[in-house]
Amino acid sequence: MTVAQAVTAFAGFMVLLSLALAWAVSPYFLALTAFVGANLFQSAFTGFCPAAMLFRRLGLRDGRAA
Repeated sequence: MTVAQAVTAFAGFMVLLSLALAWAVSPYFLALTAFVGANLFQSAFTGFCPAAMLFRRLGLRDGRAA
């Protein structure tokens, strides 16, 4: 799994988790969905993604040719 795949999977999981929590616990969990979306949006322009940095430290590869 590459860093890009891990970031996409993690973002999708977080969105689904926040939707489930909003349905089961409190609609305030939709703020987590907004945070994930805002982070994805800003990372598209700035290239800064904390999740990608974490996945790189955990040893995932960038997907570039070695």
